[in-house]
Amino acid sequence: MSVVYNRVALIGLGLIASSMYWAIKRAGVAVEVTGYARSEQTRETARRIGLCDVVCDSAVEAVKDADLVVLCVPVGVMGAVAADIAPHLKDGCTVSDVGSVKKSVIEAIAPHLPEGVHFVPAHPMAGTEHSGPESGFDTLFDNRWCLIVPNGADEAATERLETFWQALGANCERMDVEHHDQVCAVVSHIPHLIAYTMVGVADDLRRVSEREVIKFSAAGFRDFTRIAASDPTMWRDVFLTNKEATLEILGRFTEELFALQRSIRTGDGDQLFDYFTRTRAIRRGIIEAGQDTEAPDFGRGKPQ
Repeated sequence: MSVVYNRVALIGLGLIASSMYWAIKRAGVAVEVTGYARSEQTRETARRIGLCDVVCDSAVEAVKDADLVVLCVPVGVMGAVAADIAPHLKDGCTVSDVGSVKKSVIEAIAPHLPEGVHFVPAHPMAGTEHSGPESGFDTLFDNRWCLIVPNGADEAATERLETFWQALGANCERMDVEHHDQVCAVVSHIPHLIAYTMVGVADDLRRVSEREVIKFSAAGFRDFTRIAASDPTMWRDVFLTNKEATLEILGRFTEELFALQRSIRTGDGDQLFDYFTRTRAIRRGIIEAGQDTEAPDFGRGKPQ
C-alpha cells in the first residue's frame, strides 16, 4: 500500500488511536505519526511501548505540519480540542474524528476550523471493553465498518480519508448526520444503556443474595458486564450528546418491553416463540455478514 498521508496526528491515545497507529504501521500508509494525550502518564506509557513515532507534550505540537489530524478524545471535549489546535493546522490538512455521535461533534468542531482545512467526520465501528494506550492492536478494524459523514466536505479529502481507513482494514460507508446518529443509537448506544442498567439491577440483587449473582453468572450476564465495562467518560458524553436519537430508540425499546411483559403475563407462548425466532435470525445475519463469530468470547478479545 502506498502512503496516503505524509504525517498523521492522533490526539488522544486510547484503544482506537493505539489500534490506528499499529494498523497504520502495518499498512504503511503514513510516513510519520505523532501523538498526544492529556495525561502525562498516558504519554509516558505510549513512549515506553513505542506507540507513535513521536509523542508530543501538547496537541499544538502534535498537529504541526500534519496532513491528517484525528481527534480520538471523548466527544464532550472535542470542541475545546479543536479550538486549541485550529490556529496551528496546516493549510489543506484534513481534520477527522472517531466519535460515535456526529451532529453534536460537527456543531462543536466545525466553527473553530479555518478556511482551507477540510473536516471529514468519521466513526470506526470497532472496539473492545478495554481502554488505554496498551489496549490497541493492528487488526481491530479488519472487516469492521467505518462510517464516513462528509457533511458537505471536499470530495477529494473525503475519498482520501476513505482510502486511509480501507488501508487500515475497514469497510467504508457514507452516511448523513441524522441517519448516523439514529443508526448508532440502535446498534450501539441503547445496547450499552441496557447493559449498564442490567448490571446495575444485578448489583442491587447481589446485596440481597450476597455474591450469588456474580458467582453463578452464565454467559448472558457475563456478556452484559463485558459491555458495561466500557469507558464511563465516553459513554456519559455519548448519551448527553446524542440525546434526541437515544430517547427515541429508548422509547421504542420500552414499548417492546411492555409487549413482552404482556405476553408473559397472559401466557402467550406463540407470541414469545415468534418474537424470539425473529430476533434469533438477526443474530444469524450478523454472523453471516462477518461482523461476529459464534465463539464464546464473541471474537472480540485481543489476538494472542
